[in-house]
Amino acid sequence: MTDSLSEIRSSTVNELLDKVRQNKYGKYLLKAKIGRIRGFTGEDISFEFPVTALVGPNGSGKSSVLGVAGCAYKDIKPGIFFPKSAIGDESMAGWKVEYEIIDKDVNTRQSIRRTSSFRSAKWARDEVVSRDVYFFGIERTVPAGEKTKYKKLTRSSYHHTGSLTSLSAKVAKQIEHILGKDVSNFNVTDIGHNEKFFVGDNKGNRYSEFHFGAGESSIIRMVSEIENASDNSLVLIEEIENGLHPVATRRMVEYLIDVAKRKSIQAVFTTHSDYALMPLPQEAIWACIDGRLRKGRLNVESLRAISGRVDKKLAIFVEDEFAKNWVDSILRERLKSDYDQLEVHAVAGDGNAVSIHKSHTANPSIKFKSLCIIDGDSSQISDESLGILRLPGTQPERSVFDDILSNIDTIQAVLTVSCQLPPESQSQVRTVIESVSRTNRDPHLLFNQIGMELGFISEVIVRGAFLSLWARQNETYCSDLVSRVKMILD
Repeated sequence: MTDSLSEIRSSTVNELLDKVRQNKYGKYLLKAKIGRIRGFTGEDISFEFPVTALVGPNGSGKSSVLGVAGCAYKDIKPGIFFPKSAIGDESMAGWKVEYEIIDKDVNTRQSIRRTSSFRSAKWARDEVVSRDVYFFGIERTVPAGEKTKYKKLTRSSYHHTGSLTSLSAKVAKQIEHILGKDVSNFNVTDIGHNEKFFVGDNKGNRYSEFHFGAGESSIIRMVSEIENASDNSLVLIEEIENGLHPVATRRMVEYLIDVAKRKSIQAVFTTHSDYALMPLPQEAIWACIDGRLRKGRLNVESLRAISGRVDKKLAIFVEDEFAKNWVDSILRERLKSDYDQLEVHAVAGDGNAVSIHKSHTANPSIKFKSLCIIDGDSSQISDESLGILRLPGTQPERSVFDDILSNIDTIQAVLTVSCQLPPESQSQVRTVIESVSRTNRDPHLLFNQIGMELGFISEVIVRGAFLSLWARQNETYCSDLVSRVKMILD
C-alpha cells in the first residue's frame, strides 16, 4: 500500500461504526446539542464514529466544539476552554450545552442526558459524570527549549537524580509506525512535579528532547499517554497536524482508529489537513462554517471557498465529487482559458450547497459570485433567478451511465479509446457495460465496476470517458450552463 492511501481496512471502519450504533462502549459521548456557545446557536453534533475530525477555517469555532466535547466530563474544567474575563465576556450568560452520553457505570441499559450551562457568572453542570480525558493543546508543539518548566535542566547547578527508563515496546512500536523511525532506544525520565523528559538515540549518539523536532516530541508524548490511558478514555487534540509531515499526520489518525479498536478510546481532533481526513468515513468529519456545523467530507480548498476566501470570479457549489467532476467536464473544455476564473467545490450535500450559495449571495463582503448546481434527484428547489440550477436526470451516476448505454452503438469506438484500450477491445467494452448495467445495485460504484471488469482500469479514467462523451451528446444543456457561467465571468 502506498503512502497516499489509508492503511485502515473498511471492515475496521464498519466494525467501529456498528459498535457506536449498538452502544457497545462503556463510556462514550454520543451527541452534544449546543444551545449557545460563542458563535454557535442551536447546533447539534453527533459522534457516530469513535474518531471525529473538526475542520474549518481559522476562527470558525473548531476549538469551541472540541471544548464542548471535553466539558461533558468532570475531568475537564470549563474554564480551560471557556474562561470568563472581567472585561468583554458579558455575553457568556445563557451559554448552554445538552449531552447524550453512554456511561455503563451510571446506566447499563440506555444513554443518559446531562447539561452544562453558564449562569450567575459561573459554570453549572448537573450530575457531571467521570471519565478520563486527555487534552493535547497547541502548546505541545512548542520546542522543549522554550518551555519554562524545562529551563532548570539547562542550569549547570542542576543534578538529575532520577533514572532513565526505556520506552515500553508497545509505545515504541506505535511511535515508529507514525514517524517512520526507530525509537526503541529512546529513554524517558521523571524530572519532578509529574513532568517527563525524553532522551533520543541515533545510532548510539544520545541527545535530549531539546534537540527533538516539535512534531517528534509531540507524537512521542501523545502516544506514551494514550497507550497508558485507561480503556474508554476520551482524547482531545488541537490541530493534529502541527509539526508533522502529511504522511505522519495521516498515520497519527490511523493510530487513533487503531487505539479506538484496541482500547475503546474515543478521540476528537481539529485540523486543517486533508491528510488527516483520509482514513475517516463521512460520518466522522464535521465542518465548522459561519456558526454552523455540517457533517461530511470537505477538503481544505472547499473550506476556503465556503469561508469566502476565493481569488476567482466565480465559485460553483455542488453536492459531491461526482457532481464536481460532471460540472468540471462540461465547463473546462468549453470555457478554455476562461475556466481559470472559476472553481467548483463539492460541499457534502444538496442542503449545504444551497445554504452556502445563499449565504454568499446575501453577504456584501464576499467579492466573488457564486452558483449552486444540485443533483437531478435533489429535494431542494431549483431557481435559476437565484442561481440555483439542477443537473439533468435523476440519480447522477446512473443518468450519465444510462445515456451512454443508450447510444452505445454509435460511440463504442470512441468510448473504448477514451478508456485507454485498443480499438479491437470495442466488443469487450460493450459486453462489460451491458453486464454491469444488469448486475449493479449501487450506482455510485458503476464506473469502478466497469474499470475492474475491463482489467483494473482506474475509476477516474472510466468516469472521465463517460462524462466527456455525455457532454458531447447533450449540447443543449451544456451550452445553456456555459452561457450562464459566461454571463457571470464577463
